[in-house]
This record gives sequence, C-alpha cells and structure tokens, in this order.
Amino acid sequence: MADGFAQYVEQRHERLCRTAFLLTHDWATAEDLVQTALIKAWTAWRRIEGDPDPYVYRIIANTHASWWRRRWRGEVPTETMPEGPAQRDIAGAVADRAALWAATGVLPARQRAVLVLHYFGDLTHQQIADVLGCSLGTVKKQLSRALARLRVDPALCELKVEATR
Repeated sequence: MADGFAQYVEQRHERLCRTAFLLTHDWATAEDLVQTALIKAWTAWRRIEGDPDPYVYRIIANTHASWWRRRWRGEVPTETMPEGPAQRDIAGAVADRAALWAATGVLPARQRAVLVLHYFGDLTHQQIADVLGCSLGTVKKQLSRALARLRVDPALCELKVEATR
C-alpha cells in the first residue's frame, strides 16, 4: 500500500465518515461516500504533497455534490430517533436536535458543505476554499448565507426563545 495511506485511513476514517454523514444525513450513504473518496485518494496518493486532509475533504465534497445532482428527489427518507439513555429532558434534546437537523437539511449543498467543513471539520476559510475549489470570498458568502438562513428558521427561533427562559 502507498506510503502512509493505510495509516491515514486508520486515523481519519471515523472523522471522515462523520463529516460525510453531516453532508448526506444518512450513515449508509456517508460510508459509501467516504469509500468512494478514499478510492479516488488512493489513486492519487503518491502525488499528494503535505497534509492530505484538504485533498480528501475536497473529494468528499465534490463527490457528494455530483451524487446530490443525480439523486432523484421524489421521496425523502425519514428515520425515527433512537431511544438513548435517560437524561433530563431527553424529549427536548431530541426535538432540538431534530429541528437543527431539519434546518441544516434544507440548506443548499454548497452552504451545508461550507458549514460542516467550518464548524465540524475545524477547517479555516482558506482551507475550505481549497477543498471546494472556490474563492475565499465565496466561502465567506456561503457561510454567511447559511448562518443567516439558520437564524431566521422558525423552528430554530423557537429554540432560542426557550433557551433564554
């Protein structure tokens, strides 16, 4: 196996899957997305210089975008929230998470990708621009628009009111 590829996959696979899950909202699709991205990264592994994360994140984002463009939108799969360990106000926590999940799910793919890479992937604006192959200004604009849409989402506005009580 190419130098360091197996070690990279071993160390980063879980984080790549979580990032892909945030983009796709489906674990099976996220795992498929990561596997596809890793296959593409494997073919170019010897040409990657420095930190491979931006290159792999870019593959994930681009592959997701191409899948998203091809996906039929006639049906929207839903899942029931699993029951977790007893916590105080578990129903409220589940409702809050579901509201946030739904709000991020309706964001355009590019805005969701920027939001996920920035807040979950801990990438800087410049790194996101490199990953997505766009300008720094585009990243900032997409992030600003995504946050603006989340701020005015009625379900999330209700969460802010309840949190201040």
